[in-house]
Amino acid sequence: MSDPIDRLMPSARKDRLIVQELEHDLLVYDRDRYKAFCLNRTAALVWSHCDGKTAATEIGQRMQQELGTPVDERLVWLALKQLSGSRLLEEQIALPADMARVSRRQLLRRIGLSAIVGVPLIMAITAPLATAQASCVGQNQPCGTAVCCAGCHCNPQGTCVGSC
Repeated sequence: MSDPIDRLMPSARKDRLIVQELEHDLLVYDRDRYKAFCLNRTAALVWSHCDGKTAATEIGQRMQQELGTPVDERLVWLALKQLSGSRLLEEQIALPADMARVSRRQLLRRIGLSAIVGVPLIMAITAPLATAQASCVGQNQPCGTAVCCAGCHCNPQGTCVGSC
């Protein structure tokens, strides 16, 4: 009988995300957390196969067919680990014991630098709230819809107070 981890069928999160394909990467903006994630080609391919119907072990096989080159299954697991940590999957996943603590650096050592398929990489970019773009208001100025300048805070009466 197969291990339950072999039957893991990850599902990519689609709700409240804005997805934009770039030339070589995929940009995913999380509207709930105000974060943008840049997925390299390998991470984007793994994410695209997370349909809730494809077992994690099959994702590497599909990628291999699409790319026409061998894909180490450990790359898939590393991508799933990063996608899960970035909250880009519907549910957090548990990795196989031998992959749970593998870093990108360790993976490169194991499969060698000659890997044709790149190591999955997800870069998080924190996007500022719209209010961060507004000018600040100084001492004794109304702050109901504005941000107090550094050194001040908005009191209960709606006025910036402090030494700003």
